[in-house]
Amino acid sequence: MGFRGTIAKEIGKLSLLRSLIISNNNFQGFIPHEVGNLSQLREIEMQCNELIGSIPSSFGFLVNLHVLNLSHNILNGDIPNKIFNISSLIEIDLTNNSLSGSLPMDICNNLPKVEKLIIAGNQISGNIPPSLGTCTNLELLSLFDNHFAGSIPMELGNLSKLQILCLGRNNLIGSIPYEIGNSSMLQYLFLSSNTLTGTIPDSIGSLSNLEALAVDINSLHGQIPQSIFNLSMLKIFGSTYNNLSGNLPLSIANGLPNLEGLYFGDNQLSGEIPGWVSNCSKLIVLELFNNSFSGRVPINLGNLQDLQYLYLFNNLFTNDPSMLELDFLVSLTNCRHLKRMSIGNNFFDGTLPKALGNFSTSLQIFHARSCGIKGMVTREIGNMSNLIWLEMGGNELTGKLSNTLSQLRKLQKLLLDDNNLHGSIPDDLCNLVNLYDLNLENNQLSQQLPACLGNLSLQKFSFAYNSLTSTIPSTLWTNKEIQIMDLSYNFLNGSLAPEIGNVKGMRELYLSGNQFSGEIPSIVGQLMNLENIIISNNRFRGPIPETFGNLISLRKLDLSKNNFYGEIPKSLEKLEYLEYFNVSFNNLNGEIPNGGPFKNFTSEFFIGNREFCGASQFKVKACKDNRTRLSSKTIVLKYILPSIVVVLSLAISVVYLLRCRSRNKLLPAQSTPPTTVKRISYYEVINATNKFCEENLIDKGSIGSVYKGIFSNGMIAAIKVFNLDLEGANKSFDTECQILCNIRHRNLVKVISSCSNLDLKALVLEYMPNGNLTKWLSSSNYFLNIAQRLEIMIDVACALEYLHHGYSSPIVHCDLKPSNVLLDEDMVAHVADFGIAKLVTKDQRISLTKTLGTIGYMAPEYASTGLISPMADVYSYGIMLMETLTKKMQTNDMFVAELTMRRWVFESFPEKIMHIVDVDLVNAVEDNIRAKESFFRSVMGLALECTANLSEERLNMKDVLTRLKKIKIGSC
Repeated sequence: MGFRGTIAKEIGKLSLLRSLIISNNNFQGFIPHEVGNLSQLREIEMQCNELIGSIPSSFGFLVNLHVLNLSHNILNGDIPNKIFNISSLIEIDLTNNSLSGSLPMDICNNLPKVEKLIIAGNQISGNIPPSLGTCTNLELLSLFDNHFAGSIPMELGNLSKLQILCLGRNNLIGSIPYEIGNSSMLQYLFLSSNTLTGTIPDSIGSLSNLEALAVDINSLHGQIPQSIFNLSMLKIFGSTYNNLSGNLPLSIANGLPNLEGLYFGDNQLSGEIPGWVSNCSKLIVLELFNNSFSGRVPINLGNLQDLQYLYLFNNLFTNDPSMLELDFLVSLTNCRHLKRMSIGNNFFDGTLPKALGNFSTSLQIFHARSCGIKGMVTREIGNMSNLIWLEMGGNELTGKLSNTLSQLRKLQKLLLDDNNLHGSIPDDLCNLVNLYDLNLENNQLSQQLPACLGNLSLQKFSFAYNSLTSTIPSTLWTNKEIQIMDLSYNFLNGSLAPEIGNVKGMRELYLSGNQFSGEIPSIVGQLMNLENIIISNNRFRGPIPETFGNLISLRKLDLSKNNFYGEIPKSLEKLEYLEYFNVSFNNLNGEIPNGGPFKNFTSEFFIGNREFCGASQFKVKACKDNRTRLSSKTIVLKYILPSIVVVLSLAISVVYLLRCRSRNKLLPAQSTPPTTVKRISYYEVINATNKFCEENLIDKGSIGSVYKGIFSNGMIAAIKVFNLDLEGANKSFDTECQILCNIRHRNLVKVISSCSNLDLKALVLEYMPNGNLTKWLSSSNYFLNIAQRLEIMIDVACALEYLHHGYSSPIVHCDLKPSNVLLDEDMVAHVADFGIAKLVTKDQRISLTKTLGTIGYMAPEYASTGLISPMADVYSYGIMLMETLTKKMQTNDMFVAELTMRRWVFESFPEKIMHIVDVDLVNAVEDNIRAKESFFRSVMGLALECTANLSEERLNMKDVLTRLKKIKIGSC
């Protein structure tokens, strides 16, 4: 419907009202206490709004109430006990709020008719009341995702009408009660994510109507009762992450004709995969990973026409010794919907069949690490056109890298390490434009590194332990996405080019065991994100750069077995995270620093040098007191020259003060003067933009246009030209110039210069080569990974936090949107366009005479009344946060009528959040899908808080920034 606003107290005067249904709207604020006066009410349905506060205790007086549904709001506090005394209640649904407290122990004494009790997704604690077993009409009981503790009451087995029991995601202990098997109507039993122990009771096998059994993520042990495998209605059986043991039954009476998901991963199960699994024709997911299953993988798994996910890794599977090929893979080519297959860490001992090329184009992940695959990488693998992850490391693959790999244009991860591949690295690999992780280490690859690798956006690559020759191509340093580079133990030579300074995001650099020479460029000290530098066993020479002391993130530095000379820089004492430091076997001398991390280092890391002195822990001689051995030259430099400098400085200062004093008699005193920006001429702007050529146009805005300009001195800048035809353009220019010229922050666009005359008003701004955020979110040709998106939004939050809280009067942007977030060469975000920024008065609000900003990003109070405050920027920021994770722009055609970006996210939060996150992010997440889902929920929850309809309910930017940083730490 789309109604918004608050619920009026006057509603309590509608004495004859029987149904109050305002679901799926935007009502906000508190539920009026006066609703409790409506004595004839039979239904209250207020789900999917933005109601806050506690549930009014007056609801306890609604003695005729049958349905109470307040789900999917923002309610908090305890549930009033009076509600559980309304004997007419049939349905109670309080799902997804922030309710706390505990349930009354006698909860069912006065609820004889209740059929549905749903309190999932809250913060209820305490024990589950055993008296729930007396709610004999109960059909649905969901206490999922709370903080319940204690054991599961055996009395729940008395609920003969119970169809759905959800107790997952709590803190329950003890065993699963045998009495649960008495609830003969039970269809769904969810007990996942607790700390349950004991065995799965055999009585569950008597629940003939059971369709879903989920006991995963507990501490259950023992064998799975065979009786469960006779439940013909069963669709889902989840017992992943327990300690279950024993074999699966080789045969079952009725089969499992409706089974869609079999989740047995991460247990201690053994034996063979029984043949009946291949007869489960509706199976979509088969998870058997991390067990001790053995024998052959059934060759008739190809009968599973609906199979999408097959996880068999980390078991003891073998291949038919009479077969050279892995024949079960041939069978799986019949599974036309298969998306992900993981068979690594087994003992197949066979070759890849040519039929591999017949796999469905739906296959996205083929993971076959360390499973005994022999022979060449079949050329037919190039037909698997939708692969995003191909991993076959740790096998016995031979031959050259197939050129057909270049056909896998969607490939993001290619891992073929620890094999016997030889020949060169083909240039064709550079066609894999989406590749970000390439691992070919520990093979027999030779010849040169392809120069075209710099054209890819590789984040991690390793060619270590091969026989590569040549230098590092200078083009490689044009890839600013590199985070981890490992070229260790090859025959590479040459020196490190200064262009290495371009790769500011690099975290780990491994070059050991090569023939590199020359000095380490001092610009390496600008790579502030470097954590590991391992370059031992080379021919590097020269001094250790003093700039290494700037590498504040450094943890490991290994320079051993080179030809470095001079002293160890004292600046390294500042590296508080340095935990490993090795300079052994060089030509270093002088004093070994003893401060900072050096207090924890031992002598073995300094041996094999010319002559060190220092503390006794390093087992070197003590340093002599230099004060007794000063040369005449040293005395001049150390004492006499500084004294002369001091005297001259004092003299200059006295003269300057005298002159200033005389000037002050003529001029009034000023406080800190405003920053002035060097002006440029009209003709310089004309020439730099080639007379405002259309090819140089970057963007058009409401107040003017932005051009790329190249000045005669070679400087590239963005030139914002104001539209003088607009009313107030001069004022807008003066406002923006005044604000921008006096603001300095790493995440705000910097003013370089300005031009102002009757014909032109322009600002010369820092040029951002990676364009604006809109470009990266609205095009399929650009991709930002999770870390990049989070960093960009942290950058934007830093900028807003500075504007809102860095001055005595907050500065409000008023038009925050992705097109005003610019990205520099290192993908650092800078907030732009302060042409409509305003200084806010002390009451934090000002009234605008006309509507500014952009539809979709404007806060409700801004759009309706023109009232603006820093909270309006917070609202815009929340919308941007949603856009950044979903890659759906506010301007998307899907957002029409009542469906807004916020409503779309709100209706998907939290259970369906993975359905709306950018599919490229979901596809790229494999290692810890649960943790990433938690990350997406945290960020989207924050975005929803930022976009609350009432400005006073939103967080301020200080709190937003703090929350984002905590989310970042939790996702690492």
